[in-house]
Amino acid sequence: MITTKKGFIPVMLTPFHENGEIDFEGLGRLTEFYVEAGASGLFANCLSSEMFELTENERLQVIKQTIKSASGLPVVATGSFGNSLQEQADFVKKVYDTGTDAVIILANAIAESHETDEVFEDRMMALLDLTENIPLGLYECPVPYKRLVSADILSRLSRTGRVIYHKDTCLDIEQIKAKIKATEGQNFGLYDAYMVHAVDSLKAGSAGLSCIQGNYFPKLIVWLCDNYNKEELSSEIQKVQDFLVKQMDVMHQVYPTVSKLFLQKRNFQISTFTRRNVGKISPSVANDIETLYLAYKDLQDTIPLQEIVC
Repeated sequence: MITTKKGFIPVMLTPFHENGEIDFEGLGRLTEFYVEAGASGLFANCLSSEMFELTENERLQVIKQTIKSASGLPVVATGSFGNSLQEQADFVKKVYDTGTDAVIILANAIAESHETDEVFEDRMMALLDLTENIPLGLYECPVPYKRLVSADILSRLSRTGRVIYHKDTCLDIEQIKAKIKATEGQNFGLYDAYMVHAVDSLKAGSAGLSCIQGNYFPKLIVWLCDNYNKEELSSEIQKVQDFLVKQMDVMHQVYPTVSKLFLQKRNFQISTFTRRNVGKISPSVANDIETLYLAYKDLQDTIPLQEIVC
């Protein structure tokens, strides 16, 4: 997943049946949808996957199904579940045994909000010792609280050769630049979640993008990763960046339910059922999604983007 070519790593949804059970056949189709869109890899068992609402066995099943349908693409997945560091290490090993390329550690699972960066770093080093040679990544997950990882800590962790991946949610392009500079020359990739500065992040040296917008129109995010630096497409690139900024709020309403509704509008077979308590789709939210859908179709008419047929 660490290449010179910029890549899009979807934060994968989990399809459910209306009775609340996981739709594994639907998960296979969804994985193929991401692959066909041009994703460089897949992030399974993440917040968008409703990982906190899955049982331990379901998490492992979701990861295995994703790998099975991934057509050889690299897969990363969250593994830091457990009350103690040892319990987290044990589950990291179970996740790695499914065949993942790296196991993702939630930054907020390593230290409580009141604990210092020094405590966080000490525990990360201890977790490295407990997980043998398994490649790890970090995710600044916003739930239950967002713990950001400093450039200095990322520098030291990346230099162990074990921490190779980072999903960033700091929302600050200057911090992004600092983290990229601090990890230069290492086998390490930073994937940005914040689309407001997507183009600037790619130009600064991020490995790619890993954003919820890819659960609405993955091909568009792939197109941006492929073309962000092409002078001859500067007008189209700006239109895509402006579109992502303008539509930011609507895509976060009642998420991930709304993204499943949007995929339905694209004729993708998926239920809007979610286990997370995110609220209902109100008439106004439904109207916003219809507006988003029409705006996306208008955008497709202005840039050289090949639509993916679901």
